[in-house]
Amino acid sequence: MARDLLHSPRPGEAAAYPRAALTGSAALLLAACAVGPNFQPPAPPAVNRYTPDPMSASTNKAAVAGGESQSFVEGASVAGDWWTWFRSPTLTAVVTQALKANPDMAAARAGLRAAHETYLAQWGALLPSAEANYNVARQQASATLAPPLASNSNPFTLQTATVSVAYAADVFGGVRRQTEATRAQVDLARYQAEATYLTLTSNLVLAEFQEASLRAQIDATSQIISSAEAVMKITVRQHDLGQLSGADVLAQAALLAQARQTLPPLQKQWAQQRDLIADLTGHAPSDALPGLLDLESLSLPTELPVSLPAQLVEQRPDVLAARANLHVASAEVGVAIANRLPSFQLSANVGGAATNIANLFANGNSFWSLAAGVTQPIFQGGALLHRQRAAEASLDQAKAQYRSAVLGALQNVADCLQALDFDASALSAASAASDSAGRSLTIGRRQLELGQIGFVAVLNAEQTDQQARIALIQTRAARYADTVALFAALGGGWWARNDLGGVR
Repeated sequence: MARDLLHSPRPGEAAAYPRAALTGSAALLLAACAVGPNFQPPAPPAVNRYTPDPMSASTNKAAVAGGESQSFVEGASVAGDWWTWFRSPTLTAVVTQALKANPDMAAARAGLRAAHETYLAQWGALLPSAEANYNVARQQASATLAPPLASNSNPFTLQTATVSVAYAADVFGGVRRQTEATRAQVDLARYQAEATYLTLTSNLVLAEFQEASLRAQIDATSQIISSAEAVMKITVRQHDLGQLSGADVLAQAALLAQARQTLPPLQKQWAQQRDLIADLTGHAPSDALPGLLDLESLSLPTELPVSLPAQLVEQRPDVLAARANLHVASAEVGVAIANRLPSFQLSANVGGAATNIANLFANGNSFWSLAAGVTQPIFQGGALLHRQRAAEASLDQAKAQYRSAVLGALQNVADCLQALDFDASALSAASAASDSAGRSLTIGRRQLELGQIGFVAVLNAEQTDQQARIALIQTRAARYADTVALFAALGGGWWARNDLGGVR
C-alpha cells in the first residue's frame, strides 16, 4: 500500500486525505453546510513548563560508568530511532527484530488497514449508486385471463434488462458527518498503532536494561556469597583457636545464609525478564533469545530533548488518539441530528422487456421511470432524540478523556524530569558509598585476620558493602531507564520516521 494512503500528519502539519483524487472532493463536501458541531482541535495547555520550579539545566555526574551529566535541550525533538542513542548494536538489533515479529504490531497494522478501508467504503455513500439487472422468466398465464402479450403467445419467455440509479441527497450533511467520523477513526487507529509501537520499543529497551541489571546483581551477589564463605572459614578457624566465640560463628553463618537467600529472588526476576524479552520479540520462552547486552556496553545520552507542553500534545500518541476520538464523537453528534431531519431520495430506471433478447430495446419494448421522495421521521418512541442526547453525552465524555490524557502526559514528563535529576544525585551518592564501603571492608578483613578488631565490626562492614554494591548497580540501571522513560513520555519521535515501523 502506498505511503500516502496511511499518512498521518506530523506535528504542526494539516491532516492529509488518503488519495489525491479524493482530496478536492473531500474539501468541497465537508466544507458544505452540515448540521452538528464543526470540530476544532482543542487549544494547547496554557503552561510553559512541567515542574513547579524551573528544572536545572543539567544533572549531577558521578565517577562511574553511566554517571555522565545529562543536559536538557528545551524544544529539541526525539529521534524516531531513539534507542540508537545508547550506541549498542545489540540493542538496536533486538528492537529491529521485535518490530518485525511482535504480534501486537501485526495486529496494529491490520487494524489501521481495516480503518482505512472502512473510510474508503464510506465515501460510496456520498455518490450515486447504479445497478444493472437482467432477468429471464418462463411463464404460462391462466386461460381465464387475457393473454398477457401482444402476440398472444402462451406460454412465453420474458426477458427483462434494467439499469437503476439511486441517489440520497445529503441535504443536512448526515452522510458527510459519518464520513468525517470514519476519517477520524483512521486517525484514531493510526495513533493507537503508534502507541503500540512506542509501548513495544520502550518496554523492550527497559526489559533489556532490567535484564542486564539483574544479571549484574546476580554476579555481585555471587561474589558477596563467595566473600562471605571465605570470611566464614576465617571465623571457624579463629573460633577453633579460641579467638572468637560460638556466637560470632553463628552471626557469620546467619550473614552467609542471608546473602544466599537474596540470590534466588534475583534469579527468578532474571528468568521472568528473559521470558518478557522473548514475548516482546515474538518468541516463545523456550526459544533461544537474541543477544543480551551488558550495562558496561551502553552509552548514556548526554543531551536530552525536552519538548514544550504545547508541542507535547502534538507528539504524544495517546493524546492524539484522544483528540481523534473527540473528533469522532463530534461528528457523531451531527449524524444523530441529521437522522431526525427529512431525507431526500432520487431514483431512475431504464430498461427493456421482450420475448427475444435481440428485441429488448426495440421500439415499443423499452421503459423508464423517474422518482423522487422525501421521508420525515414522525414517531419512533423518542429513539432518535435519545440517540442525539447519547451522542452529545459521548462528546462530553470524549472532551473529559482528552483533558485527562493531556494532564497525564504533562505529569508523565514531569515525573521523568524529576527522576532524571534525583536519580543522578542518587547515583553520585551510591558511587561514593560503594567506594567507601568496599575500602572499609577490605581494611576490616585485614584487621580481623591480625586480630586487631572484633568480628562484629567486620560483620557490619560486610552488610554495608553488600547493600552498597547492589544499590550502585540498581541506581546505574535507573539512569538508563529514566532516559528511556523520558523519550517515551515525549512521544517517541514517531513523526521523525517515514512510516509506522513498517506499516504500509
